[in-house]
Amino acid sequence: MPTSVVSPWIPVVGGTAVWLIASVVLLATGVHGMWLWTALTGGGLGLVGMAVMLWQRAASRRGSRFAQRNL
Repeated sequence: MPTSVVSPWIPVVGGTAVWLIASVVLLATGVHGMWLWTALTGGGLGLVGMAVMLWQRAASRRGSRFAQRNL
């Protein structure tokens, strides 16, 4: 039974966008505290995750033996 692999970019970009939009909404409504920091951290970690994915893709393309394949 073949398994289908979905591109990891779709959920990563979507999740990061949701966190960043939530941050903007919270800032616009004047909410401060835990919820704002949670949304900002979620967006920041999403951006870091995208950077790691780009780094892994570049390593895979140049043939590094420790890189993840098929990203």
